[in-house]
Amino acid sequence: MIGLCSKIHNATIADLANARRKLTSEIWRFIVEERHTDLKTYVATTATIQKAIDGLKANIQAKEAIRSTKLLRQRELESGMTSVKPTVAAINRILTMYGFQSFKLAVAGDRDDMYRIVRLDGTDAAKTLSEGERSFITFLYFYHLLAGSTSGTGTTSEKVVVFDDPVSSLDSDVLFIVSALIRQMISDVCAGKSSVRQIFLLTHNIYFHKEVSYDRDRASNSCRKHETFWVVRKRDNVSSLHKYDFNPVKTSYELLWEDVRNAERPNLTIQNTLRRIVENYLIVLGGLRQDEIVAQFHGRDAQVCASLFSWINDGSHSSHDDLYMAADDNAVQSYLRVFAEVFEKTGHRAHYRMMMRIGSDSDGASAT
Repeated sequence: MIGLCSKIHNATIADLANARRKLTSEIWRFIVEERHTDLKTYVATTATIQKAIDGLKANIQAKEAIRSTKLLRQRELESGMTSVKPTVAAINRILTMYGFQSFKLAVAGDRDDMYRIVRLDGTDAAKTLSEGERSFITFLYFYHLLAGSTSGTGTTSEKVVVFDDPVSSLDSDVLFIVSALIRQMISDVCAGKSSVRQIFLLTHNIYFHKEVSYDRDRASNSCRKHETFWVVRKRDNVSSLHKYDFNPVKTSYELLWEDVRNAERPNLTIQNTLRRIVENYLIVLGGLRQDEIVAQFHGRDAQVCASLFSWINDGSHSSHDDLYMAADDNAVQSYLRVFAEVFEKTGHRAHYRMMMRIGSDSDGASAT
């Protein structure tokens, strides 16, 4: 037995290469037989997945071919005519909505593929347009173009828009329309309803700035998250850019109320401030007379109100010298209280609360 084993061993050693190949083959056969079911399942699953992939690729190629055909057809139709009539209708709708009656648009050309500016009676207006009217119609066309409805070759892509003093040479009524349209565009951008992503607005016109930047929800001493305010100053032919954390442009009337709200107001100037507010709002705009306002009070309050008017005019029209006279803090607070009651008695309480920022921001805390 020992001799037989020795012979087998010697034969294996003598043919070692073949022995290794035979062993390797037998091991792989064993593995294949053991994993036959798993391998069969893998091959079947792989074939199914590959078939699905090939089907999706073919479907994508077919869809892309259809899309290319339709895009080509769309460009052919647009080059033939398309968006002139919708643009004319949209711009005329804007003009009608704001009551503008100087001119309107009409379609022209053999295929109705051109614009024509006409007066309301139908006569051609191209040669009689003023500089302001030309600027206005240019703005309207640009405004409508931003909506992406005049072409199919990229107008719906995301945009950054710059308005560079768009109200130059415009009448006041047109300025109001332009301001309202830009304000609406800003609102649409903030709400994500527009392809415009950012708007830069440059202007030298303070009134236009006031109109277009009006936002009742903005606090007087801050900006909204979506906006910034900058002022360009030029000195010695060098321009500099200054950023503000609030709207730096305010009307003189707003500045008067800001002085009243300020707890650190100088007592010597508050008299003139109160007089100007009363004269501007209650007397000039409200049409009230001083005696009519005093008549709203009774007894001691009437005397205090009359004294308020007397004190206002005395303080605002006479000169002061701190060596001889100093305003009394208690008197200032007393008259400020009566000043508030004047708006209450004359039915303008809401205006007083609005201008004093009562209930809307912390400025109202320093009103009195």
